[in-house]
Amino acid sequence: MHFHFTPTGASWLNMVEAWFSILTRKSVRRGSFDTVRALIRHIERYLAEWNAHPTPFVWTKEPADIIRKALRRAH
Repeated sequence: MHFHFTPTGASWLNMVEAWFSILTRKSVRRGSFDTVRALIRHIERYLAEWNAHPTPFVWTKEPADIIRKALRRAH
């Protein structure tokens, strides 16, 4: 077995969580939906628009900074 260090802020799951936060803030909270089906259609339209003009997530920290922080926490 070989373990790989994955910084908390670099987890792909965190990126999924961030994307759902964007969906909620920019789309779902602003709407009013009479039915679950209406909500689903709204989300599907948002997904289509997002995919037509995707915005990539950009890491804001350098790898060396993340490693230094991890090493400090390990001590």
